[in-house]
Amino acid sequence: MCPKIKLSLLIIYIFSGNAFPQQPDPFSPDFKNPKEIHGMKLVWNDEFNKPGKPDSTNWIYETGFVRNQELQWYKPDNARCANGLLTIEGRKEKFKNPDFIPGSTNWETNREHAEYSSASIQTHGLKQWQFGRFEIRARIDTACGAWPAIWTLGISKNWPSNGEIDIMEFYRVKGVPTILANFAWGTDQLWVAKWDDLKKPLSDFTVNDPDWTKKFHIWRMDWNMDTINLFLDDQLLNTTLLNQTINPDGFNPFLQPHYLLLNLAIGGNGGDPSKSRFPIKYEIDYVRVYQKK
Repeated sequence: MCPKIKLSLLIIYIFSGNAFPQQPDPFSPDFKNPKEIHGMKLVWNDEFNKPGKPDSTNWIYETGFVRNQELQWYKPDNARCANGLLTIEGRKEKFKNPDFIPGSTNWETNREHAEYSSASIQTHGLKQWQFGRFEIRARIDTACGAWPAIWTLGISKNWPSNGEIDIMEFYRVKGVPTILANFAWGTDQLWVAKWDDLKKPLSDFTVNDPDWTKKFHIWRMDWNMDTINLFLDDQLLNTTLLNQTINPDGFNPFLQPHYLLLNLAIGGNGGDPSKSRFPIKYEIDYVRVYQKK
């Protein structure tokens, strides 16, 4: 073949998009099939492409006031799938607390109404994994009061002895919007965790990309029997060595299966939401779990 013809064909091939994989639009859902990873197999995924409620074979709901003295009432209606996304919506709405007890000192029962609602879903009792690569593509809302998270908990023992992995958290640290990537495990004190945490100001990302908060990003966990590494868009945020994550009783919570949680809290560490615009939207494009072949 004439060299000029070969060169012309190569140029056509490149500009047709065949030479290099087309990157997804950072502002839109990615509808392509899950990528193949050398030496690994896709063992579970949810692409959230079926409209309606999240797949009940994968997810269950938390309800009510759940943790951290947050402001929201968790309810199923705030999690919906549409247009290739799972949207967890924080709303400013008054919701009667059915567990209200006048004069109670318990934060879960002493408020007659919740002023906000949101949703929290998890794979507990349905799906669990030990080791692998977890990839979650999501777009987070950084309004004051928002506390979105991607995290896992171990199936055995109470918190924190069961182990917590915060693949992603966003909230305010001393008033500063912050991305976090954390690990927690047990101590000899009930309900007191030992933390290996990473706090990175949101401004570290937005200074180079003013549209960062408008885009989808990929949070990733690589977990094996020795280490867990947490990434954001392929940037390593935090790593922990599993020979250092042993509870006082000798149990290592990261050498057991974990289940996954996706939630949007309002208030608490998220800050005061009273002046924020609502609804607050946390959008998840997909969740994928790979393990070694």
